[in-house]
Amino acid sequence: MATTPTPLPPTVPPKPSWDPQAGSRQNPWLRPTIRIRLTLLYGGMFLIAGVVLLTIIYLLAAQALHVGNELPFKLVGGSVQPTNNTCPEIIGQSSPDQFNAVLNTCMKEQRQLALDGLLRRSLIALLGLSVIAFAFGYAMAGRVLSPLGRITRTARQVAGSDLSRRIELDGPDDELKELADTFDEMLERLDRAFTAQQRFVANASHELRTPLAINRTLLEVQLSDPQASPELTQLGKTLLATNERSEQLVEGLLLLARSDNEIVDRKPVDLAEVASQALEQVRAEAEDKGVELRGQRAPAVVQGNGVLLERIALNLVQNAVRYNVAQDGWVEVTTESRQSQAVLVVANTGPVIPAYEMDNIFEPFRRLRTERTGSDKGVGLGLSIARSVARAHGGRIAAEPREGGGLVMRVVLPV
Repeated sequence: MATTPTPLPPTVPPKPSWDPQAGSRQNPWLRPTIRIRLTLLYGGMFLIAGVVLLTIIYLLAAQALHVGNELPFKLVGGSVQPTNNTCPEIIGQSSPDQFNAVLNTCMKEQRQLALDGLLRRSLIALLGLSVIAFAFGYAMAGRVLSPLGRITRTARQVAGSDLSRRIELDGPDDELKELADTFDEMLERLDRAFTAQQRFVANASHELRTPLAINRTLLEVQLSDPQASPELTQLGKTLLATNERSEQLVEGLLLLARSDNEIVDRKPVDLAEVASQALEQVRAEAEDKGVELRGQRAPAVVQGNGVLLERIALNLVQNAVRYNVAQDGWVEVTTESRQSQAVLVVANTGPVIPAYEMDNIFEPFRRLRTERTGSDKGVGLGLSIARSVARAHGGRIAAEPREGGGLVMRVVLPV
């Protein structure tokens, strides 16, 4: 009994024979595109303007012919009398030759006056039609291009971190509607991506903080045991310092992720008060290192998030204290308001830093020199967070090398 060979499965999946978009496609010549609409609109306007202009010229020409062919005299009781002021010299001409010559001259003048009047009125009619055509064209162009304004307004709202906005443009299926639908689809994908990112940050905040907090608690309990050996106590202190550094790293990464978006809920915040709070938090560390804290802080009120702005000042002041000279060091913190801008300046003494290395200090985990890698000097995210928060507030931060060593950090925020 012969067996039927089993057919081999195809190596390439079969191509679908039905295109879901095939039935929705229209003939490109019948689709109401913007090119066709503008062609019909301006072609129709030109045709209407031409018909109106020809009608006006026809009426003016008819009137000019009527005036130009009108006889400049009339016979009354066997005598010649002029009908207008173009030929007053026709009276008193007894010779037929002289009469005909004067009559021809008068007719030429009358036709010239009629042509001049036709030209003058035609120019006035052309000027009036031009004004009407430009006004009508401007209105029609604004109506046709109004979807672009709607797209622009939605894009500006999205730029303010409001990804829930959609254009939802209605009307004919032209290029602008296709652009708006594509933009809405892109916003939908971005909204989903940012929502997933926020959800991930929230979950990571819980999942990463919990084990670190448990480790810190266990280490602190072990260190509090008076019967622990010196080696075990030293090991616990080392592990506790490592755990604290890991907590700082997690907090910095989460804050950096949250501060990338523009601040929507803004409140008045005085940079002078923010800087004073930051100075109070690092005053003890500055006294231990022998660093003098100074500077005058004038009121500079901005609209923003007070917690994030305080983080900017705290990170800058902490860096200025930690990366300072061993003796006679100082940190100067000043605030001022000028030209609709609030400025926070943090200057300090410290090692000499080349100007070409200024851009590197704002990158995450980037340090300028090997002496900045000590475990007691942070995790390398302070300036990255400061730059991210400044951008979220619509401002900027810049670093300049100070003559003699150290840095001058300048934060500029809109008022």
